[in-house]
Amino acid sequence: MDVSSIMGKQVAELQHTLSMNLLKSQMATQTAQVTVMMKEMQVSQPVPHPSKGLMVDVKG
Repeated sequence: MDVSSIMGKQVAELQHTLSMNLLKSQMATQTAQVTVMMKEMQVSQPVPHPSKGLMVDVKG
């Protein structure tokens, strides 16, 4: 094996490692954002239904 092929293989491995680390970081960030969003949804006040309103007409 020559030096060029060894260095090419090492660069490819480094790119793969960096790609995996970035992916893990993005997943952790998204998970944290979803957790905050879900907590905010539980705390927020209920909003009235946009089309139903307060009264429902029922004709039988």
